[in-house]
Amino acid sequence: MIRLVPMTPRIWGERGRRRAIKLGIDPARLPPGQSPTTKFPVLTVGPNADVPLESWALSVHGEVDAPYALDWDGLMALDQVDVTCDIHCVTRWSKFDTRWRGVRVRTLLERAQPRPGATHVLVHSHGGYTTNVPLDALLDDDVLVAHSFDGAPLEPDHGGPARLLVPSRYFWKSAKFVRALELMAGDRPGFWEDNGYHNDGDPWREERHSVDLYTARGLRRSARDR
Repeated sequence: MIRLVPMTPRIWGERGRRRAIKLGIDPARLPPGQSPTTKFPVLTVGPNADVPLESWALSVHGEVDAPYALDWDGLMALDQVDVTCDIHCVTRWSKFDTRWRGVRVRTLLERAQPRPGATHVLVHSHGGYTTNVPLDALLDDDVLVAHSFDGAPLEPDHGGPARLLVPSRYFWKSAKFVRALELMAGDRPGFWEDNGYHNDGDPWREERHSVDLYTARGLRRSARDR
């Protein structure tokens, strides 16, 4: 008789560390419960947004003194930076040494002049998706509005023409098809945070869910079926 062993987070993490060593990756770079992948899985709520470059725009508004909006040419006219980073998905895959190009979110926020009471940002995407991120987490050097991946324009499957990149959080915080950064004097949950995902989403603290795993799975299924 074959006894099936459940894939617990501990077992998954051990398998991930073995795979990291096999791929020549230092397992210390792997957050708990993660496993490395050489692919780039595609996970999106709903269909890809169709956003032509000529109608693309990004607004920065809310708790700021100088709200504004950029078109695509305006985004490309700003200082462009290259970032190499590891990314970690709440579904347990991690991809290492990913290469991105874009504009630092810190640059975009400073231009808007955040008010002293601003503490969080609600990120809005084409298609209605939202996610919340602490303002301080968006000020890191590796946080971008990214338009290129691995030397090529960002494909729609991965959020093109532009997406948020926040390497310090699980990847659902790196919203695809970004269209607005709304600064807030307080916090407000976004789509997945309202559907059982952790409010902060730090992979090194394994902040995956705000509810038990069984409930989280049910909420995830119902959210994707809407």
